[in-house]
Amino acid sequence: MTMFGRVFRTRRRALFRNIAIFFAILGPGLITGSVDNDAGGITTYSVAGALYGYNLIWTLIPAFVVLIVIQEMNARMGVVTGKGLADLIRENSGLKTTFFIFLGLLIADIGNSTTEFAGVAGSMEVLGISKYISVPLAGIAVWFLVVKGNYKIAERVFIVFSLALFMYIISALMGNPNWSEIGSSIINPKANVDSGYIGIVIGVIGTTIAPWMLFYMQSSVIEKGLKKENYRYILLDIIIGCLATVVVAFFIIVACASTLHPQGVVINEAKDAALALMPLAGNLAAVVFAFGLFIASIFSATILPLAASFYICEAFGFEAGIDKKWKEAPEFFILYTGMLVISMAIILMPNAPLIKITLISQILNGMFLPIVLVSIMLIVNKKKVMGDHTNRLFNNIIGWSTVIILIALTIIYFGMRIFPV
Repeated sequence: MTMFGRVFRTRRRALFRNIAIFFAILGPGLITGSVDNDAGGITTYSVAGALYGYNLIWTLIPAFVVLIVIQEMNARMGVVTGKGLADLIRENSGLKTTFFIFLGLLIADIGNSTTEFAGVAGSMEVLGISKYISVPLAGIAVWFLVVKGNYKIAERVFIVFSLALFMYIISALMGNPNWSEIGSSIINPKANVDSGYIGIVIGVIGTTIAPWMLFYMQSSVIEKGLKKENYRYILLDIIIGCLATVVVAFFIIVACASTLHPQGVVINEAKDAALALMPLAGNLAAVVFAFGLFIASIFSATILPLAASFYICEAFGFEAGIDKKWKEAPEFFILYTGMLVISMAIILMPNAPLIKITLISQILNGMFLPIVLVSIMLIVNKKKVMGDHTNRLFNNIIGWSTVIILIALTIIYFGMRIFPV
């Protein structure tokens, strides 16, 4: 064999080895990014497309950059310290502060989980299935996956769910989008100054970064046992996950902008978008949209209570983890089961005030997100915690700018709620 042949075989083996390592590590970034497109996210993107056409697609670009930077910081803290974000906040902020932060987050996440089961109910109602059948069956399936399964099985199911969200591409293409208008709206966006437009901008950016997501990302890195030497593969996983988030969001906006916006159709929730698509893009487009909503909702209904259970147990020193038995981590599994039961019970109540629940949970998310982000920025820049792996200047610029912008957006949001224009 020639020297060229030996070099080629060596490089080919190295390539296959790197690919195998990447697929073994793939999961935390892709799953965390995909869960961003939950029932609340799909509703926000649908409303953005229906109300403003293609004019809000530009918001996905800064959201993409911020999402990568924040998730990278979470993953780096996880592999460097071997601790979850809740652990680090408790150690650096004290037990009393931690208690009030996590009490608020828990209440918000019960509301968020309820919203996800509302998405399950709504999507199945589009397909003719009662919520009194779909919600209990979804809840039981979710419970068995987490409580009776293990991390490897759960992660594989989550990855399949992540890939299934790409069906929104099909739904969007069936609406015959105007690609030249889409390109123009990205290159030369037309911003409005009315309160509705500002509210949707806040919603699009806010739905991309949620407090529970920050805790889940770091916990899943630890649960999978990833180390510093895996960092470059973790970063690639994060980039792919963030791309998946933005691509799915893009096609949801396009689907509604191409069909609902020209007709002036007004929607209040993602189910309305699926129903409105029937006469405009055909039954198949509506069914695909509704099924995508179902996948996103049941996916998030699994992850949201799981994330909350992780960070509450970490914050107060209880054992946590999907791979553990009930006897090893009773608090973790009781908390997870309790959140599922409460969320399903609220959905199954006749005339449950779902819009109010969604609004309150989003307000709480908005209140606590800057607090959590400030905690992250302070911890990730501490030499005694991170050693030589503290933030670089670019990360700090993006991180602190995000904190300032989110605080400003939260103030604007509350201002619009109290003094509507």
